[in-house]
Amino acid sequence: MVRMSDLVRGLARDTPARPGEPPADPAAVPPADPAPVAPSARPRGAGDDPRRTERAVPTGEPSESVEDPAALMGELQELLLEVRGLTRGGTEFPWARLEAMIQRVVASLDGSPDLFWIANNPAVAPAVDYLALHQARVAVVAVRIAVNAGYDRRRLVALGMAGALIDVGLWQMPETLLRRVDALAGDELNGYRSHPRVSAEIIQRWRPPNEGIVQAVLEHHEREQGQGFPQGLTGAALVPEAKILGLADTYTGLTLPPTARPRLRPHEAVRELVKSRHEAFPPTLIKALLSEISVFPPGTVVRLNTEEIGRVVGVNRHHPLRPRVELVADSKGQRMPSPKAVDLSESPFLYITGPVTEGGR
Repeated sequence: MVRMSDLVRGLARDTPARPGEPPADPAAVPPADPAPVAPSARPRGAGDDPRRTERAVPTGEPSESVEDPAALMGELQELLLEVRGLTRGGTEFPWARLEAMIQRVVASLDGSPDLFWIANNPAVAPAVDYLALHQARVAVVAVRIAVNAGYDRRRLVALGMAGALIDVGLWQMPETLLRRVDALAGDELNGYRSHPRVSAEIIQRWRPPNEGIVQAVLEHHEREQGQGFPQGLTGAALVPEAKILGLADTYTGLTLPPTARPRLRPHEAVRELVKSRHEAFPPTLIKALLSEISVFPPGTVVRLNTEEIGRVVGVNRHHPLRPRVELVADSKGQRMPSPKAVDLSESPFLYITGPVTEGGR
């Protein structure tokens, strides 16, 4: 019989998280090395489109072809790297390309939660541009929050475009400023707090198709009780999009900070946000984000009522307690020759009794 601690360790080695999925709770599974989301340089052959892949759908639903969310996240980062060059002056801003990209983000999130979890992936490639990654994550998370808040497609796209440009002003500041943001004081702190205004001025210079993008970016660091910056506005004076961007920006900064501050897992970040919900963000937006955070996020090792052990590989948005799992050990604790995929939302007699921690039975 396999010892449970060995099995849990083995899961981290033998069945790493799929690209873009957050790792399991470190208390349950030692972190593996999931493949970071990074722009791909893979050569494409004729008729070969790596952005599209076949997604398995529940029995009874028609098969459909959808974009590979990891590739989409990489493309968004590539576009933002181009935008970085434009902050120093250059050619006309590619508004049509950005709008088309965010349209694809909205479509991807409408069909599956996978892109949201890829945006939650804490794995970072060594040479990644933090601001390109952060702004891509903000765009995805903000759109997902806004979907849950009832935004229509037009507003979702404009919001996502603003999220992708939320911190362009920081590209004009020293890179070391962001890495020390928790310890800034004096002129450096004032310089950092000016970045929403600088970002808005840059975007205005690019002649955006929607003036609401400028306003949302300018106000994304303002807070409900007037404790934000750069203008110290209160909630009643803020555009709703700025509040969503502020929440997405804060959440992504907690789960993948630019500094050496410890990263929080998604549910830990939400817990921190809930603590200050009456001061910083409207409770309705906190709830919209919370509804997207799974009780058993991808990577969690769980035990079923049959005593079988599995690893969560995907969430079911409408059934948060019934994710998709890969069974890796039978009821006697013996490792299976190969993982067995089970969608608990389609298996009414199977359910999770709890997570498995190292050292557990």
